[in-house]
Amino acid sequence: MQLRSLVDQTVKRATRRSASEIPSGLRPPPRLSGGLPVMGHSVEFVRATIELLFRANRELGEVAAFSVFNREMVAMFGPEAHEAVFRAPDAVLSPTEAYKIMTPVFGKDVVYDATPEKMAEQLKMLLPALKDRRMRTYGEAVVHETAASTREWGTSGVVDFVEFCRVLTNFTSSRCLLGKEFREGMSEEFARVYHDLEGGVTPLAYIDPHLPVPAFRKRDKARVRMVEMISGIVRDRRAHQRTGEDFLQTLMESNYSDGRGLSEHEITGLLLAGIFAGHHTSSVTTAWTLLELLQNPTQLQRCVAEVDRVFGDGRPVSHAALRELTTIENAVKEALRLHPPLFMLVRVVKQDFTYKQYFIPKGTWIVVSPTVSHRIPTVFRDPDAFDPDRYLPGREEDKKDFAYIAFGGGRHKCLGNAFAILQIKAILALLLGQFEFGLCGDAIAPSFQGLVIGPKEPCRVRYRRRAQPSVTMEMGTELAAAAKDAIVAEVSGAKEVPQAVQQAAAAAGCPAHAHVNGASASKGASLRVKVDRDLCQGHAVCASEAPEVFAVSPKDHKVMLKLARPPVELHDKVRKAAQYCPNHVIRIEETD
Repeated sequence: MQLRSLVDQTVKRATRRSASEIPSGLRPPPRLSGGLPVMGHSVEFVRATIELLFRANRELGEVAAFSVFNREMVAMFGPEAHEAVFRAPDAVLSPTEAYKIMTPVFGKDVVYDATPEKMAEQLKMLLPALKDRRMRTYGEAVVHETAASTREWGTSGVVDFVEFCRVLTNFTSSRCLLGKEFREGMSEEFARVYHDLEGGVTPLAYIDPHLPVPAFRKRDKARVRMVEMISGIVRDRRAHQRTGEDFLQTLMESNYSDGRGLSEHEITGLLLAGIFAGHHTSSVTTAWTLLELLQNPTQLQRCVAEVDRVFGDGRPVSHAALRELTTIENAVKEALRLHPPLFMLVRVVKQDFTYKQYFIPKGTWIVVSPTVSHRIPTVFRDPDAFDPDRYLPGREEDKKDFAYIAFGGGRHKCLGNAFAILQIKAILALLLGQFEFGLCGDAIAPSFQGLVIGPKEPCRVRYRRRAQPSVTMEMGTELAAAAKDAIVAEVSGAKEVPQAVQQAAAAAGCPAHAHVNGASASKGASLRVKVDRDLCQGHAVCASEAPEVFAVSPKDHKVMLKLARPPVELHDKVRKAAQYCPNHVIRIEETD
């Protein structure tokens, strides 16, 4: 009956639709060929969305219009189009309207189903778990979970690597974002329930997320069970007056601007939003990165050599050490380019929108596809090749504004992008440092059954434990205590930090000092620093790297520039702040 209703709506809309009044000098976007009377491209969209988008780009280039049931859609490809979409205000292009498909997962009145003002407040509650200070404590937890997950592997064997990554990143994301108690209360049931939730997020949900299909029924059942599991922990803490140093506790103690606390329903929804942010990218990208490396042995050897060089002398798996894994990071970025977890990002036009000569009326759905745009040969050289060197100095194909959009872009770029990269690098460092891997012959191809695109299963790999591992569990145990001590010292406002804490913080990559130490001063031209506050999300990496130059506003949680022309002794710090900013909002110009 719901499908029939959609068809009836489409017929009524088609019969009443007349040529819109288009401002002089503008024209409608070119329309994609094919499609059916009344139904438009609905069948093709439901059956093979990504193939439709690739065809639209091949046939029409940057902009292509098509219709799906009762909706007009316009696909936009390439850096210029991306920038126009991602910089548009929410009042013009709304992500909230598009992502109401997440309401059955996160719950009513949570995140995308809430008013813009309430959503903004809720996202501020999510951000503390993803800020730079907290990020510096996560490496040890990831190493711990990875070691525990491989402890029973034995000397050699075979594992379905996609399934392994799915379960592992559920554990790592939960431990890092939600806390030790939540993680230890989890069972294999949690992974299954979460998988059913994630499986209910498909392109069909854009048509109607409540259609009577098996995936949606399993999603709804899983959501009910997830609420039971999380609410049980919340009630147990409150009943026994227990607290935890974790994100769950943060949410339990959070309040809206009117003083109202979060309900168990809202806590569950925001926890799920946090897990989605930290899990879906990490899971599929960890799998894709190793699979691509196994298909490219030379690149694999380079990554193993890097792990051995960085950790071979017994160095702890710290935040600072993980930053040195640039070869692995480039491999991860290339896996993300070829296999972005979300192949389609959507905005709904709330006010008539113009791009170049094209007029896009209110009510249209705008689609951006990282999967398609990352394969445009004029933007990425030899785009179908796995080539991590494209990110090295001299090429840096990802640095062109809005070209590389694996995590989306603009003010709504994935909040968890820095956490995802850190988590994947830590997992790969331990795996490559302890094991040798090989393919088992399963076909390696993407599965477009949902919106999160992982490899088709089964996808088995062989493993053999290395005789001389270069990374061990013991190497990760120093990180958390050192990082936490450094953070406590800084938060306390101490002007003099004990030398032992400074040494521990240095090993963990945490700036425990409250003053400039004068080290690593750069020489040469003067620097002018600029910040794109519109795109800042408040991760505060810059304030950690160069607190003399950057600060975070307590009002809007975005970066504030304290020094536009920093002295030469701060140049290295400023360059690191720009290098590690997750949203690349810092621009440095060298002047005479």
